This record gives sequence, structure tokens and C-alpha cells, in this order.
Amino acid sequence: MVLWGIFISAFLIGFSGAMMPGPMLGVTIDGSFKKGWAAGPLTVLGHGILELILIVIMIFGLKDFFSNSKVAGFIGLFGGAFLAWMGYGMIKSCVNKSVSLENQRAGNSAGMKNLVLAGVLVSATNPYFILWWASTGMESVRQAYTSGLIGVLVFFIGHILSDFVWYSAISAAFSRGKKLIDDVVYRWIILLLGMFIIAFSIYFIGSGWKMLLG
Repeated sequence: MVLWGIFISAFLIGFSGAMMPGPMLGVTIDGSFKKGWAAGPLTVLGHGILELILIVIMIFGLKDFFSNSKVAGFIGLFGGAFLAWMGYGMIKSCVNKSVSLENQRAGNSAGMKNLVLAGVLVSATNPYFILWWASTGMESVRQAYTSGLIGVLVFFIGHILSDFVWYSAISAAFSRGKKLIDDVVYRWIILLLGMFIIAFSIYFIGSGWKMLLG
């Protein structure tokens, strides 16, 4: 049951991040016109390779770091605060109608033919990606690690599956010259996910605070 909880939370948190417009979404949409439905999975493959490397570094390089309750508490507070900021931004963007799938053609990475490499590069050079893994990502891995390596594996599967589902749907839709969802539905989904993210941030902050006090 604990593993299912890790999987579902990893999937939903990852899905909310995957849906937000950014360079990776732009690369996927641009690539879908050239390589069809495979653009999404190929971009996510590069993105996932980088994330797997980060998780391995966290587990084997920061094992003792995670075991310190004070350090873990601060990570929880920082991760929860960043998650709350992300959820607030999602809700605000929906209210202001500032998010759209219409204008997500790739920028500087549009000319890249290797979508796996593009997935690595747009992720590694994205400040949002770096901030997420330095805060929320690190706390998610730390909590998953309480169930051992199997917990971390389940977290990674849930997290990368969210990217795979969303970007595969995007590439399949745009490769056929149409969208599966319009901007109204898209904004409503982001709004609901933003509310979930804020609720989960409260859990992270509460968990971190308890560790600091304990």
C-alpha cells in the first residue's frame, strides 16, 4: 500500500510539472511535425536518462546526508515551499489565462534532429528543472527511500510515466495536425493539478517541520 502511495503521488506531481509549458514541450511539438508520434517518447527518453542519473547520485552520494533529521527537515520545508509556489503559479496562470498550447513551438532547440539529446539538453539547461530537483525532487526521493531502493524505483517509474503519457499524447495529437484537447480543458486540468500540488506541499512542509522538532 505504501508503494502504491509513492507511485500515485510521483505520477500526479510529475504530471503537473509535465503539463506546464516550457522548452521540452516546445521540442516535442516541433518534433511531432517531423517524426510523428515518436517525438514525445524520444524526448522523454533523454529527459528520463538525466533524471535517473540525478536519482542515482542522490541515493548513493547523499545517503548519509538524508539520514540527518535536521537536514531532512530543511529539505522538506524547502521542497514544500517550492511545491506551494509551483501550485500557486499553476492556479494563477489558469485564472489569468496565460497558459496555452497554441504558442509552444520550439525555440533554439527546434533545429535539433536528435530528440533524445534534445530532451537531455533542454532539461539540463532549464533553471526550473534544476530548482525542482534541488528541492521537491530531493524530498520526494528521500521519502521514497524510506521504503528502500524499491521505493525509489517505484517513485521513478511513476514520475517518468507521467512525462511519457503527457508528451506521447501531445506528439500523437500534433502529428495528426490537430489537438486532443483545447485550451479551456487544458487550463482546467492544470487548475485541478495546482490545487493538488498545494495540498501536497502542506504535507511536505508538515513532515519537514516534525523532523526539525523531533
